[in-house]
Amino acid sequence: MRTRAAVIAAVVGLLLLVGSGAVYAYDRANADELGDGVRVGGVDVSGLTPEQARAKLRTAVLEPLSRPVVVRARGKRYTLSPERAGVEVDVDGSVDAALRRSRDGNMFSRAWRGVRGESLDADVELDIAYSKQAVTRLVKRVGKQLDEPAVDASVDLEHGDVTPEVAKNGRRLMARKLKRKVRKRLLDVGDVKTVRAEFKVVKPKVTTEELVEKYPAILIVDRANFKLTLYKDLKPAKTYGIAVGQVGLETPAGLYHVQNKAIDPAWSVPLSDWAGDLAGTVVPGGVPENPLKARWMGIYNGAGIHGTDAEGSIGTAASHGCIRMRIPEVIELYDQVPLEAPVYIS
Repeated sequence: MRTRAAVIAAVVGLLLLVGSGAVYAYDRANADELGDGVRVGGVDVSGLTPEQARAKLRTAVLEPLSRPVVVRARGKRYTLSPERAGVEVDVDGSVDAALRRSRDGNMFSRAWRGVRGESLDADVELDIAYSKQAVTRLVKRVGKQLDEPAVDASVDLEHGDVTPEVAKNGRRLMARKLKRKVRKRLLDVGDVKTVRAEFKVVKPKVTTEELVEKYPAILIVDRANFKLTLYKDLKPAKTYGIAVGQVGLETPAGLYHVQNKAIDPAWSVPLSDWAGDLAGTVVPGGVPENPLKARWMGIYNGAGIHGTDAEGSIGTAASHGCIRMRIPEVIELYDQVPLEAPVYIS
């Protein structure tokens, strides 16, 4: 029995040796051949020798990669050539990587795959180098030429212009997204080499509606023509006749704001020669000696807008620096002008 067992073991061992030898021979015969289902950069190189695979890749890859990438943005074209992008393809290294992938496992597993006709279904990435700086420069150029800042609604009150600059949306290039698109197309061996730039809307910080809310009332004083115009919601609402400061006591020009308001204001008489015996005193509101009639809107250093019973002075340079208005009109104006309302005097 022992002799018989030994014989059987020897026969089995021999068969194993023979089988292993066959497997080894099969594996060696296919050692220089790329496996079934192996692709390089999407190009099928199944069953090819390394040299055949290199030749196929050069035909399938180098020609598409030699075409420039074109960025389309708002009717303009921006081109990035492979030379400027520094595109380099390591065909030899990519094929070597594919061959190593084909040799995954041991000789028995490789032989078993071959016998059963199994596919590796492996796509080895094509080794392509390029200049990230070149892509960044292209994207910056697109943004520099086509980005538009948002325009805030505004009025140029420093120059007495109440015409509003209407708010306008801006745009900004989606730079990161465009970089990804350009890189993909640059390294893509497909036919499409065009990408479209995308922009996002940039909203203004101040809308026209917000500007109107900010300036419910603006006063524009035209000294030369003795006119005061009330603007409401940035539109002229009404113009009034006025008197302004006489020579030597001119109404100050420039941009001011309503600093204080009062009904029947007291008059703090300035220490000036023209004030006579009243200089330095305070005259109560509503008395005949007080020239500040009905309403007061202070704008700067004792100067302000007030009513007057000297209606004959309207349309002349007659005051001591203040802006005089007819009493019914200053009462009408007073309720429409809030504190801090701009007053531009030309």
